[in-house]
Amino acid sequence: MFNKKLAIIAGTAFGGIIVIAATIIFAYLALFGAPEKGAKPEAFTVSQNASQQDIVNSLYTKGFIKSKLGFNWAMKIEGRGATIKPGSYSISKSSSAWDLVENHLTREPDMKWVTIPEGLRKEQIASIMAKNLGWSDEDQDKFITNYTALNFDYLEGVYFPDTYLIPVSETPLQTAQRLRVKFNEEFAPYSKEALNQNIKWDTLLKVASIVQREAAGKDDAPVISGVIWNRLLKGMKLEIDATVQYARDSLAHYGKEPGLYQSTNYKIDGTWWTPITPADEKIDSPYNTYLYKGLPPHPIDNPGIDAIKAALYPAETECLYYLHDSNKQIHCAKTYEEHQANINQYLKNQ
Repeated sequence: MFNKKLAIIAGTAFGGIIVIAATIIFAYLALFGAPEKGAKPEAFTVSQNASQQDIVNSLYTKGFIKSKLGFNWAMKIEGRGATIKPGSYSISKSSSAWDLVENHLTREPDMKWVTIPEGLRKEQIASIMAKNLGWSDEDQDKFITNYTALNFDYLEGVYFPDTYLIPVSETPLQTAQRLRVKFNEEFAPYSKEALNQNIKWDTLLKVASIVQREAAGKDDAPVISGVIWNRLLKGMKLEIDATVQYARDSLAHYGKEPGLYQSTNYKIDGTWWTPITPADEKIDSPYNTYLYKGLPPHPIDNPGIDAIKAALYPAETECLYYLHDSNKQIHCAKTYEEHQANINQYLKNQ
């Protein structure tokens, strides 16, 4: 009788252990297990402004994790409190939460977000790409000297300012092509309208690049565009500071005019677009609109859509001069005498 009771107790205990073990395994799989066996890798994109909770919610909604709680635990334990960076990751629903954390989401993304602001030279774009994508000095050099100089018309101005999601494995040549393709997509409708107005596309882009650097905001861009077109139509020198900055900085970094650079011995991360001096106005360069009439040989930067629109649709104005006061308010004048009066009123005491 005793042995029978002992067997019953042992059997009950063993059954209880089995139940507990099964419960633990079930709970573990529910928290950390792979949602789907044999699933292929997929792209999972994390936006630039996503919070960590937004990311976890997205992983759960898209079926990459079984449990938000389990994934958060995995992040604390295996990820040691690391955060998931913006970008795109190649992950699979066949991965456990531990695998996602250890081998994928706490590592560098396969694709990274890169933002190119409006009005930068291609050297500045190369520097941004280098910092975000890990380009070497040689990569930057080839982007500037080779890959953006394959076509004479594409030397500057066609590397469109925008936010891109770029594979870290992408070559500088492919990146240059990516930016040009985006430019062609965005510029296409304005190019057609320019043709209707009998304006060459590269002429429009040159004006837009100047407007981009000179405007304090999109509201005064059409006024500046109107002044530029007025001076061009009258055969006047543009006398634009930004064009002199472009010429001066190119000479300072390359020792020669902007163009199809061959020398690789120059400073990539230099100082650009600082205010000009009276001596700078005497630099003998076709980009110096204080010395030479007309537009520079190429755009002086890579403008955005607002500047392109302003160049194509200038404000109707009789002004031939303009300046910005300390509050970045624009003041235009029809005559040089009026312009001089604006200088005395708005700039003399600055």
